[in-house]
Formats: sequence, structure tokens, C-alpha cells
Amino acid sequence: MSDGPTVQHLATMADVWDAYRDDLVEVEHQIHQSIHSDAPLINVVAGQIFSSGGKRIRPLLVILCTRLCGAIPKDAIALGSLIEFIHTATLLHDDVLDEADLRRGQKTARCVWGNQASILVGDYLYSQAMAQIAAYRNHNINEVLAHACRRMTEGEVLQLCVNDQSRTTEVEYLQIVEFKTATLVAAACRVGAIIAGASLSEQEALYRFGLNLGMAFQLADDRLDYMADRSRLGKPLGQDLRQGMMTLPLLHLLQYCTDRERRWVSQLIRSRSIQNQDLADIIALMHHYGSLSYAFARAREYVEAAHLDLEPFPDGLAKRALAIVANYMIHRDQ
Repeated sequence: MSDGPTVQHLATMADVWDAYRDDLVEVEHQIHQSIHSDAPLINVVAGQIFSSGGKRIRPLLVILCTRLCGAIPKDAIALGSLIEFIHTATLLHDDVLDEADLRRGQKTARCVWGNQASILVGDYLYSQAMAQIAAYRNHNINEVLAHACRRMTEGEVLQLCVNDQSRTTEVEYLQIVEFKTATLVAAACRVGAIIAGASLSEQEALYRFGLNLGMAFQLADDRLDYMADRSRLGKPLGQDLRQGMMTLPLLHLLQYCTDRERRWVSQLIRSRSIQNQDLADIIALMHHYGSLSYAFARAREYVEAAHLDLEPFPDGLAKRALAIVANYMIHRDQ
């Protein structure tokens, strides 16, 4: 870690990145060291997606939770890099499922190398991660991450079943978010606690913390899809809507708009032929009915719950950093 950071020095996410830069540089080294395939295409595709950006939030959470529980994060760095393998595998698969052309402002792997290569490289990253994780011979870590991988797959299937379905409920959607996104964030936090030898109650508190972070992250992302410009978000405005994805702002709109408006929006979703003016009109309706404000308020509720999960832990640098990360989940567009 950088020399001499104190709790008083941590005020923004940039301060957190700076304070833990040495750990994250080592994570990056571990990531690229772990890409060792006899198939050159795997090395090329994996190397490209890992070099295209990404905040490494999950490895950072493993490190911070390990430090919070009083341990030096030697194993946390390696395990955090492997959790990033799992996350990256989901991105490769998601882009194929969503037929996405952009990821972090660049062409997706499927656009460059095709769907088959993207799926197979994603499979390789999954298997490489789980093989190296198993080498730690820690049943609790294996169980937590196996559960997360199973849940993520279930979440993808559940989402597939509700795409284009305007009658999807908020409860159904939140379950998808929990499975698809929040579970891996929660697992990263719990793995950090397990590495540190934390008590069961501490592990469970940090798992809840991560679950709330993951929920907040996705709900904030739902809102950004209708607000952020392409250069800042790294994908086209309204991409979720164009792909028929039922996210929270859209579900809120469909619940509170008039019958006539609901029929019009539902027909557009099913048609998958949404023009720029259609998108502008839908965004205007979302502002009118408070749908974007509602999504942000729900995300903020999860962040507030995450802060409560940290209360039992002693004050210090790691706790302060985790609190800043929690707030970053809903303010990362600023």
C-alpha cells in the first residue's frame, strides 16, 4: 500500500485507488500471469479484454475486507484476481447473449473474434479460475464461489425468460439482479473475510455488505442507461431498452404511466425497433413519472443498508475505504 495513508486522507474514490495502488498493481500482475493457455487465441482475447479497462472493484473488495478483518492480503491479491477472471467470463458471455457491440467504449470481443471465440474464452476463464481456487484447498472459499457461479447462471436464465415481458414485477427483477450481479460482489467480500479467519458473524455481515453493494451498483447502472452519454458510460444510450431488457426505470414507468402509454411502450419493447426519437420520448416519460429518481432512490437504500453492515467493525482505513466504495456505487458517473 502507498506510504502513510490515514483515515483523514480518504475522502473520494480516487483517494482509495491511490491508497491501495500497490495492491491493485499486484492484482494486475497476477491476472496477466494467470493467462497461460496453449491456445494462442485464448491469450489474445483474454489479454485484450483485461487490458481494456475495468475498475477491479471485486479484487479491491477482497483486499479491503481482508484488511478490515485484520490480515495482510497476500492470498487476497491472488484470489481477487481469480474472482476478476470469473467476472470477466460473465462479460464475455453477456455480450454474446445481449448481442452487444461496445464494452467500455471499445468493440466487444464477439465483434472482433466472433461469438464462438467469446464463449469459449469465457469458459476457459471460468475453468482456469475455479482450478486455481480449488488449489487453495479451502472448502469455505470453494463453496462461496461455486454458489456464486451457480447463482449467476440462474440469473442469466431468469433474465432471458423476462426479456420483452412488460408484465415483469419489481420483485422478479430484483431477484435477477441479486443472482446475476450482486452474488459475486458478495462472494468477493466474504472471501476476504474467510482469508482473514474472521468469525462467521463477520463473514455474514460482509456478505450482506457485498450483496447490498451489488444491488446498488446494478440499479444505478439501470438509471445510467437512460442518462449517461455514450463516452462516459462506454455503451450507447438506451442499450438496455433496445435489447428488450426490463430494468427498474422501465418497470416503474410501466407501472405508473397511462394505459395508452403502456401499450405504446410495450409494443416498442416487443418490436426491438426503437428509434432515437422513441428513446427520447420514453426518457421524457421516465422523467415525468419519476422513474429515474425512483431507481436512484432504491439504489441509495441499498447503499445505506451496506453502511449499516459495516457498523460492527472497528474504525480504520479499510472501513473508511469500504464506505467510500459503497457511495461510489451510485455516484460513479460524477
